[in-house]
Parts: sequence; structure tokens; C-alpha cells
Amino acid sequence: MNPAELDDIDRKILRELRLDGRISNANLAEKIGLSASPCWNRVRQMEEQGVIEGYTVLLNQKALGVPDTVMIEVTLDRHDDDTFERFGQALADMPEVLEAYLLTGEYDYLIKVAVAGTAGYEEFLRRKLYKLPGLRHSRSTFVLRMLKRVHSPQP
Repeated sequence: MNPAELDDIDRKILRELRLDGRISNANLAEKIGLSASPCWNRVRQMEEQGVIEGYTVLLNQKALGVPDTVMIEVTLDRHDDDTFERFGQALADMPEVLEAYLLTGEYDYLIKVAVAGTAGYEEFLRRKLYKLPGLRHSRSTFVLRMLKRVHSPQP
């Protein structure tokens, strides 16, 4: 399904699910002005076609003991497929890594990590990131405050 195939009702469904992925089908149908069965069929169709990739829960970093977010720009020393594959897999295996992006430009990766203060960040650097093969340079920035957080684009 491409964006042109989504009608206004589909977009309303997606907006509501984006706000509350746990909404019941009955409540969702009521909010968008459909009966339950057609609403359910539309949601299932968008799931089957990959418009809806899945459902998740948002966890509170502070409550989990890792209140600080650090953005790390990383440059690798080589740019062959094996280096990218191994480095990317190593990042994916680290629980501190919330997001990791392969980039164009001056840096190869942008990594978002959750840590417990500067001590937690130092431990992450020394025990994990700096031990990865292929790392040439990194630059870090602590996030002061989150101004906006969304996990999907506006439909």
C-alpha cells in the first residue's frame, strides 16, 4: 500500500493508533465514526500491507535508572561491507543503544544511548564502544532536554 492508497479514514485510524496503540477496536471505531467490523478490517489490512509495522510500549528511562541520553557521532577507520556489518551488529547487540543510524557526511554513524550520568557513559565508552573494531573517532553530546518525541511520521 502506498500513501496515495490511504484514504481519510485510514489516516484517522493511523493518527489514533499513533496516540494510543492499546486502544480497543470498539473505541477506535467510535472515534473515527465506523462500526467495529470495518474498522478491524482496515487495521488488519494495513498490518498485512506493512503500513502498520507493529505495536510497542514506551519505557521511562529515568524510572529504569538510565536517565541521561547521549548522542554519539562515530567515524570508522574503514568503509568496507564487513566493517559496516560487524559494527552495526555490535551496536544492535548493546542494550544501551536506543537508536543507531548509518549516515552520509562527516561521520559514519549517529548513535543514541541511554546511560546513568557521566560515570555510566564513561563505562559504556570504555567497556563497549571503544572495544569495537574499526572505530576511528567519536564525538559525544549529552542531551539536556527532549523537546519532541514521536516514533512514526504523521499520516
